[in-house]
Amino acid sequence: MMRPTAHSLRGPNLSVAAFINKPKNWKNSALGAFCFSADTGNKQAPDRLEIPCMRVAMRRLDAPDAICEVWQGNGPLTQGRRGDLQYSHNDEVLFGLIVLPETGFEAAPGKTPLHQATESAYRLIFSLLDDLRFPHPFRFWNYIADINGHSFGVERYRQFNSGRQDAFLAHGRNVTGNVPAACALGSAHGPLTIAFLAGRVAPLSIENPRQTSAYEYPPEYGPRSPTFSRACLVNLEQEEVLFISGTASVVGHATLHPADVVAQTRETMTNIKAVLAEANRLSSRSGFDLAGLHYRVYVRQPADLAQIRKELTRCVGGALNAVYLQADVCRRDLLLEIEATAAQPLSVPSERRN
Repeated sequence: MMRPTAHSLRGPNLSVAAFINKPKNWKNSALGAFCFSADTGNKQAPDRLEIPCMRVAMRRLDAPDAICEVWQGNGPLTQGRRGDLQYSHNDEVLFGLIVLPETGFEAAPGKTPLHQATESAYRLIFSLLDDLRFPHPFRFWNYIADINGHSFGVERYRQFNSGRQDAFLAHGRNVTGNVPAACALGSAHGPLTIAFLAGRVAPLSIENPRQTSAYEYPPEYGPRSPTFSRACLVNLEQEEVLFISGTASVVGHATLHPADVVAQTRETMTNIKAVLAEANRLSSRSGFDLAGLHYRVYVRQPADLAQIRKELTRCVGGALNAVYLQADVCRRDLLLEIEATAAQPLSVPSERRN
């Protein structure tokens, strides 16, 4: 089995200083970035990184320095802004982000401010993708303040799910089946913040046979089910990229091991293994494995970090490549959530070998 290589779309993790000191031609190849700070109140992240940069209001737990997770593109890049949306793209992939405070919305019948902010953000995203002819979103990252809290008598994560699905439906998008990969995490404060990757080639959505598809959750989880797939597989010009959605200790639709962080970590990795098996079954190369993934690990309680790292190292081995952030997970009884990406080069077409 060929192990996936570090891929060209997901670039390196760099310190802010290292990113700033990169040559201009290198920075010109960057589609966008996520900036994770060691202290959400500090000023390690500069006000401008010359590219769309999602500043995540979550404390990094595994190191004292801020880092930038860079996503790169091949060929000339075009940058732009449309209202609250900032984006960058080449001919193949678009990276975008939107920051939309819910304070700009007032409660309306059946729609809270967060519901409206979410629906508005996704409507703007879909309009942009349609206009620029990048109709296929691959991956969404959603960050919501106080995700487990209640306002207007409704859990805030459920408000978000309703707003998201309303926008999908308004734009004629699928809400079951072939839907994008995604995560939704809670920060202590800050506006609704969404980043996304999209392209001109439709991704292949992947489900986990151990889990109920999120879009088929029963009504006990809210009036609108979450709109995301467990993973999606994208064939770009040079590589096949796997995006694994936020994954947790859920089997069927129920949380397992609600008070045991080690058991939750182990169950989460079992779910990721199941997703990898499905990806390899559907992939043309069948080369994805745990050691080839780039992990982002969201930890509810910082005191659990050491146990989580130890269990992940046991599961993955010394090749573990992970960043750990303090965040609230969408269910109160979930102690961590893990997302991951990987890529492998596509086979050279036979006509190019001659």
